[in-house]
Amino acid sequence: QVQVVESGGGLVQPGGSLRLSCAASGITFRLYDMAWYRQAPGKQRESVAAITSGGSTDYADSVKGRFTISRDNAKNMVYLQMNSLKPEDTAVYYCNAKRSVRGLDYWGQGTQVTVSS
Repeated sequence: QVQVVESGGGLVQPGGSLRLSCAASGITFRLYDMAWYRQAPGKQRESVAAITSGGSTDYADSVKGRFTISRDNAKNMVYLQMNSLKPEDTAVYYCNAKRSVRGLDYWGQGTQVTVSS
């Protein structure tokens, strides 16, 4: 059974930091591309950061220089370090595990991040 579980969300003041974690089980984690998405109220889900199975990273322009995605294949974990948070970063953040060559795509349930004073 595949499980993708996010944690680490919460309420933080503007300029603050949070670290999101995503634990994946039931998959051969090292073969999967991992990504973080977010969805704010009334908006479409958008890609925030991605890391391939080989370790290459990509970021949305809105978070470049502030967010860092990383992975630990030994622990089946992916992380999103978020610094200099802004109110517009407020959203539900979702973890995604994808293995495109097999047509496999798994999502977590999301974790709320609220940036407010």
